[in-house]
Amino acid sequence: MIDYSLYLVTDRSLSKGRPTAEIVAAAVAGGVSCIQLREKSCGTRDFLNEALALQPLLKSRNLPLIINDRLDIALAIEADGVHLGQSDMPIGRARKIAGDSLIIGISAESVDDALRAEQQGADYIGISPVFSTPTKTDTVPPLGLEGVRQIRALVDIPLVGIGGINSDNAESVLAAGADGIAVVSAIVSAADPAGAAKKLKTLIDQVLAQKD
Repeated sequence: MIDYSLYLVTDRSLSKGRPTAEIVAAAVAGGVSCIQLREKSCGTRDFLNEALALQPLLKSRNLPLIINDRLDIALAIEADGVHLGQSDMPIGRARKIAGDSLIIGISAESVDDALRAEQQGADYIGISPVFSTPTKTDTVPPLGLEGVRQIRALVDIPLVGIGGINSDNAESVLAAGADGIAVVSAIVSAADPAGAAKKLKTLIDQVLAQKD
């Protein structure tokens, strides 16, 4: 079982010049439970090296490493999973290549996207975006909390909210039905990534305990 409660998505453009591995190590110390390596603007070898740099740290903590978009890199380093967007390789094709052992997550921008993802065999859904966010400028209008509620009522697999989520609104996203929250700038851009992660994880654990 994967713990999606505090899901970190990396972004070197927001890291203020700090190495991705340094930020991830600090975030892990603060309680991050799942890590997605997202590298939109680097070449294949650079992406591969970033992934290899994270593997020992995450394996020693038994934390999953999810690779954004690049199924080839996920397979090359035997990562735990891959996260695909609506314009990436279809789930069925990815599953045929990767087999059942690889976690496959899908970004859903609508209720229909979410239903289709579950039907096609996704392991989890990233509801994107929940709120407006400057991190991604190519997204559809925010789904909002009502969108989270609608999707939760219709699908059974884990849901992770992403987009404009921070310590001020994380509780509302979880209360709407998400199993976890994914954050980028709230940790990657923080002066103290470990402290930012710890604050979020403490809040998340309290909310999820109340839901149980």
